[in-house]
Amino acid sequence: MTHVIRPARPGDLKHLYEMAKLTGGGFTNLPPDRDALQAKLDRSEEAFTRTDDAFAEELFVLVLENVDTGEVRGTCQLFTHVGQKHPFYSYRLGTLTQHSRELARTFRAEMLTLTTDLEGASEVGGLFLHPGERAGGLGMLLARSRYLFIRMHRARFADRILAELRGVIDEAGGSPFWDGLAGRFFGMNFQDADQFNATNGHQFIADLMPKHPIYTAMLTDGARAAIGLPHPSGRAAMRMLEREGFRYANYVDIFDGGPTMTAMTDQVRSIRDAREQRVAAIDEDGGDEALVATGNMQGFRCTVGLVREAGDGIVLARDTARALRVAEDARVWHVGRW
Repeated sequence: MTHVIRPARPGDLKHLYEMAKLTGGGFTNLPPDRDALQAKLDRSEEAFTRTDDAFAEELFVLVLENVDTGEVRGTCQLFTHVGQKHPFYSYRLGTLTQHSRELARTFRAEMLTLTTDLEGASEVGGLFLHPGERAGGLGMLLARSRYLFIRMHRARFADRILAELRGVIDEAGGSPFWDGLAGRFFGMNFQDADQFNATNGHQFIADLMPKHPIYTAMLTDGARAAIGLPHPSGRAAMRMLEREGFRYANYVDIFDGGPTMTAMTDQVRSIRDAREQRVAAIDEDGGDEALVATGNMQGFRCTVGLVREAGDGIVLARDTARALRVAEDARVWHVGRW
């Protein structure tokens, strides 16, 4: 069974909606709202069809398709330059140190400061794999295909890249971080705020969120404990990001307190190590497993397959070539699996 990553199409709305209903909340980039998802597909199609590389805030939506059945079983997204049309807010966790001579004591207070420091960065997000497919490395294919897409269309993306991980969500679908901080100012629960953000954007944050720093000591124990922690289902994603070179730099999501990971785009491992080569031959003589991608914009396709060096080119396994729809002498990008 072979799977391929390809650009999302208008006909994928049904599949995306069905997957969105399985996310369990707190997944802003994949809301269970048909209109919001349709708007994403429209925006993605506009990005894929643009032919110049001028600076723009764009969204690319990719999907995971079973080549044999045509079923869509996962999705992921890329944002080229966040915060250009609407502010991109984060909390930055910092420390204020103060000393009292009279008490002969030093006090260190943690503070959360509302910031737009990450404005202009690219973002990888919206990754969701159908629960029935969480085996066989398909999550890895979804995640790392985005980096090959960036490498192949490097001019469209920024020099810094980020990834927001979903924060701690309780069994009732609520967020301890939201309840202990923002919820007190907004008069709505986490589910309502998350849904509103997914369909209407961040502007209400600018309108209502307090602009002064928040001392974490003033938060509830549950809210404080959630700062910078990923949802249990996102721990593997966090480890994968770390292997790519992303680091947690004390930025957290304003809704659920989840960690925001950042890296310099050209230092992301799968971007830095990717190579473009000619397909010298197609056969069944084996090789090393790698991510392989081809095609420009709407023609982009990426899969996992067997690759081996051959003179000035590479040899692809037949099922890999079939998934990519390439023949001999085609140009492909590849990076080793690890």
